[in-house]
Amino acid sequence: MTQISELINNGSKILKKNLIPSHQLDSELILSSILKKSRESMLISLEEQVSKEMTHKFNRLLERRIKKEPIAYIFKEKEFWNKKFMVSYDTLIPRPETELLLEKTVKYFKDKKPFVLDMGTGSGCILLSFLEESKGSKGIGIDISSKALNIAFHNSRKFGFTDRAKFYKRSIDQICGYKFDLIISNPPYICSNQMKNLSEDIIVYEPKIALDGGNDGLDVIKKVIYKSRSILKKKGMLALEIGNGQYRKVAEILRLNNFRDKFLIKDYQDNVRCIISILEN
Repeated sequence: MTQISELINNGSKILKKNLIPSHQLDSELILSSILKKSRESMLISLEEQVSKEMTHKFNRLLERRIKKEPIAYIFKEKEFWNKKFMVSYDTLIPRPETELLLEKTVKYFKDKKPFVLDMGTGSGCILLSFLEESKGSKGIGIDISSKALNIAFHNSRKFGFTDRAKFYKRSIDQICGYKFDLIISNPPYICSNQMKNLSEDIIVYEPKIALDGGNDGLDVIKKVIYKSRSILKKKGMLALEIGNGQYRKVAEILRLNNFRDKFLIKDYQDNVRCIISILEN
């Protein structure tokens, strides 16, 4: 038997030695998950004893984190918009910037019931979170990965959206017969030659198909913009997440396709990371 405090400290030291920046937090999260306690309740019972079986489980998960596997994949879930969404190696891990994008679109469509398309839906977290806030709205999520769609289906059932959210295996070019009020997309936008520079936890574990945006990082972004022009209603909104340093090029592509910037969302380094625009005609 080992005390909680000792396990946390030992885990933190091991992770720190293996260059995990969030070593203390990760050690606490891994142990609280195994003990099925909230992190807060665990931290007020540090003298409690942990069985050999639980200690063994803790060490196994610690080994996975040492290999740079993200905590979200270890736990198979990630908190987003105050809900815990299932994720897998086939889905991108939701990022804080995406919540900023969601916040703007939710506010814009307040008291309306837009028909929404989520291009490259992954875990479905963007679409389902929007529907949570926009009561009465309906939407479609598309992805080219069957395994990602299985995760989206699971999350839709978990949160009770099966009557309002539909998910289909479709490429961007295969969407037709619909007119949407809002299209949201967090497409692949990393330049192919920059993929090797990504941190190990991203390049080894996250799906490359959701990251690699081609030679200039704009291959999929261009497809989203071109397609949106024909499937958005007049004055419809396109909410697009982009990579660092891509704003000027993407803004020009949007302008040439009759979109007008409505909102720009910047990260903490003052880089434009999301463009929300309106289709003019």
